[in-house]
Amino acid sequence: MGTLLTEEQKMIRDLCRQIAREKIKPVASEYDEKEEFPWPIVKILAESDIFGVYIAEEYGGMGGGVFEMALATEELSWGCGGIALAFAATGLGTFPIILFGNDEQKKKYLPKIAKGTIAAFCITEAEAGSDVGSIKTTAVKDGDYYVLNGTKQWITNGGEADIYTAIAMTNKSKGARGASAFIVEKGTKGLEFGKKEKKLGIRGSATREVVFNDCRIPKENLLSREGMGFIVAMKTFDYSRPGVASQAVGIAQRALDEAVAYAHQRKQFGQLISGFQGLQFMLADMSIQVEAARAMVYRAAKIVDSGEKNIAKLSAIAKTFASDTAMKVTTDAVQILGGYGYMREYPVEKLMRDAKITQIYEGTNQIQRGVIAANLIKELKKK
Repeated sequence: MGTLLTEEQKMIRDLCRQIAREKIKPVASEYDEKEEFPWPIVKILAESDIFGVYIAEEYGGMGGGVFEMALATEELSWGCGGIALAFAATGLGTFPIILFGNDEQKKKYLPKIAKGTIAAFCITEAEAGSDVGSIKTTAVKDGDYYVLNGTKQWITNGGEADIYTAIAMTNKSKGARGASAFIVEKGTKGLEFGKKEKKLGIRGSATREVVFNDCRIPKENLLSREGMGFIVAMKTFDYSRPGVASQAVGIAQRALDEAVAYAHQRKQFGQLISGFQGLQFMLADMSIQVEAARAMVYRAAKIVDSGEKNIAKLSAIAKTFASDTAMKVTTDAVQILGGYGYMREYPVEKLMRDAKITQIYEGTNQIQRGVIAANLIKELKKK
């Protein structure tokens, strides 16, 4: 799809592709085994100005948007879906500031993020995943401060990030309409980090509890106004889901590449297995699915960047299709490699493990289908 890209977008793609192949791929299995956060890769990305691709030039970025973030995420995820999350999840933590921050907040935080400061988004809790209205974390106004109390669960970049955007209840009686969004800096008294999760995949990414224990933050750190937390979260996900979708595409493309290379080396019954029609059809279907997913992600990202207001359906479609594709293609890649595909010596079992989370986080694909259906019905009523 290079013909669809500007010269600057090609530069972003090519640079991230080079980093993925030369810096990430060689260490991906090591970070997967050790379950460590990839700070050396983060440094490389920061020095290459990758963190600023979706941040406006006036705040120190490259002036791109969701499309540029998707391009970078896809290429980095080809190298490792977990390592790429240091960048992609920073985008998730940054979008609330980009979309709802005032100029003072943007000037304070966005230049830091553009230079490589890690961010995170805190919404999920033990009893509040897809059901945002069940959030228990509270934020109580106390003079010039808000005091936050509660525990967030499964926070990507948790403990490693320096900037956190968090959703807390300022008025429980209003349910989801009583939620508000805040910026919390690492080092703030009362901001603590709990259990680090041991995961099936994306092990090169930190997933932790983020605990607010009488955490006092200045009232200036409120995003937008009280009661806007649910809208902040939903709009953020509309913008970030193409990023998850592009992560899925990168993982799927790597699985396809590995499967094709293996099929052209492995011999059975006296010939290369790439000569067997049944296997050829599998590879062809994998390629069709990857290309379709990429086209869908690019279109969704472009429309989000265009300023179109009703983006929830298209964003959900891209995330659902791409993540389902990643799971199917990586599973097929394991099958093509047979017994070798099941062994850690080969990368496809890791790709399959990494792919699974894309069907779950930032809204399960079941929730996405609900979003899509709800928007279809809404569109019908308008006709």
